[in-house]
Amino acid sequence: MADSKLLVTEINEEETMGAETARLEELLLQASKELQQAQTSRPESTQIQPQPGFCIKTHSLEGKVFINICHSPSIPPPADLTEDELLQMLEEDQAGFRIPMSLGEPHAELDAKGQGCTAYDVAVNSDFYRRMQNSDFLRELVITIAREGLEDKYSLQLNPEWRMLKNRPFLGSISQQNIRSQQHPRIQELGNLYTPESLRHEEGPEKPHLNLWLEAPDLLLAEIDLPKLDGALGLSLEMGENRLVMGGPQQLYYLDAYIPLRINCDESRAAFHRKRKQLMVAMPLLLAPS
Repeated sequence: MADSKLLVTEINEEETMGAETARLEELLLQASKELQQAQTSRPESTQIQPQPGFCIKTHSLEGKVFINICHSPSIPPPADLTEDELLQMLEEDQAGFRIPMSLGEPHAELDAKGQGCTAYDVAVNSDFYRRMQNSDFLRELVITIAREGLEDKYSLQLNPEWRMLKNRPFLGSISQQNIRSQQHPRIQELGNLYTPESLRHEEGPEKPHLNLWLEAPDLLLAEIDLPKLDGALGLSLEMGENRLVMGGPQQLYYLDAYIPLRINCDESRAAFHRKRKQLMVAMPLLLAPS
């Protein structure tokens, strides 16, 4: 963990902003405008045709259920974490990792014995699907999330026990699905990432609200809400390749956030916006070697 001395200035609309602060403000403003344009110019949904992958069999209270695990390049991929990083997040029982998937409508089918059953099509990103094929852990994780997602969406109770069909990538037919176009804006909101449970303070400093946006493939922006502060005096900010640690004056705030992206600490910059009472951080990313 390197102390990059990132706090460069405070932003006051009545003061002249430095070049770095102006650039940070420009990036945040541009991100907001592009997100609004994307939401108004794109259609509500896009139709996709998922490709078959594999099929599992389970049961509900009504009878046999088959889940076709499919894939499409139109589905956004999840964060690119190693299995060790993902295990760490799951052990902490946090919701920082999400697998985007499209849950299709139920369709009536006939099984191999000619008996009636229900099938569902669940689509994930094609690149992630190929990675999942080589990992029993990821495959079981996707099946678990898909099963729970179908239970929530359609008020089902599915048996957690399942088996994969051999030599049959899907049951019945795979229908087209509509996905929300807003899943693909250039500015992707990553939401609140988790703080390791062992580092949380049960009493003492407050954990501030953290918002993250991927403004470009190589630039991550953050806003940290600090409503109790009037300025940057006493704030500390340290950053590692995938970790952000912030401390507040008089132990008012403390944040230790794991970020599933590799941060270029040396090029990162931060500024406190006095009117919004927010710490804004611009973090260039270290791209994976090709």
